[in-house]
Amino acid sequence: MGAGHSHGPAAGHAGGRHRWRLAVSFALIAVFFVVELTYGLLSGSLALLSDAGHMAADVVALGAALVATRIATRRDTTGRRTYGSYRAEVFASGLAVLLMLGVAVYVVIEAFGRIGEEVTVETGPMLVVGAVGLLINVIAMVLLRGGAAESLNVKGAYLEVVADTAGSVGVIAAGLLVAATGESYWDTLVALAIGTFVAVRAVMLGREVLAVLGQHVPAGMEMNDVTADLEAIDGVDDVHDLHVWTLTSGMHVATAHLVARDTTTAAGVLTEARRVLRTDHGIEHATLQVEAAADKGCQELDW
Repeated sequence: MGAGHSHGPAAGHAGGRHRWRLAVSFALIAVFFVVELTYGLLSGSLALLSDAGHMAADVVALGAALVATRIATRRDTTGRRTYGSYRAEVFASGLAVLLMLGVAVYVVIEAFGRIGEEVTVETGPMLVVGAVGLLINVIAMVLLRGGAAESLNVKGAYLEVVADTAGSVGVIAAGLLVAATGESYWDTLVALAIGTFVAVRAVMLGREVLAVLGQHVPAGMEMNDVTADLEAIDGVDDVHDLHVWTLTSGMHVATAHLVARDTTTAAGVLTEARRVLRTDHGIEHATLQVEAAADKGCQELDW
């Protein structure tokens, strides 16, 4: 019997590397949220208020993301969290999903409540605040885009800002349409479009969050390929009890039992298996066990 482990350094944690992006974006959006909410109330624009609602969700989501990255990179002093606290980032992403859905539902309900009502919308503040908001969101979007591909936590914040960018474009469009036609229903229609867009993005991110929490195989990874590569290692007759999942963004974990035709080669099998998982499949942390072909009891376990 033999066991092997390969560990990725905590310092390379994706969320921790991009924490500064979250911090700068949080500061920009928090300041602008106050401005947009104030002018939304003064102008009577539902589109502006809906975008302010998205900004509020951003402030909470970015704040949670910042806290989560701090928790995720903190050492465990209790001895009970053997995988650390990396999942904190995934929970923060889940919070972002709930906030996005909540804002989308609120906007839709408010928009339908305005049907048949005469609402006066001040287009001047809409256009000015919408333009400033667009600038702020583009800056934050560029900042977060650099880490969105590596961290699910940063991706959640990035999608929030993308939704707000679309919201700012919508606010400007609504202001121009109301000013050109004199019809306030354009404000309501644009708000509905923004709400729908946000809901769709939230569902997409939610699926990724649930896949991580459900310990699904990482996206883009084929279990048949992993199994075949391990079975192709010289000295390995069979592979069973193979499990692969994502601990948090960029941190994949695997466990497997390798059946060796000669257990005296266990050390070599373990070394090669770790290399295959790390270089060919991006799995830095693998717990592997080499066992003799005669050990039938172990092979019968299948879950």
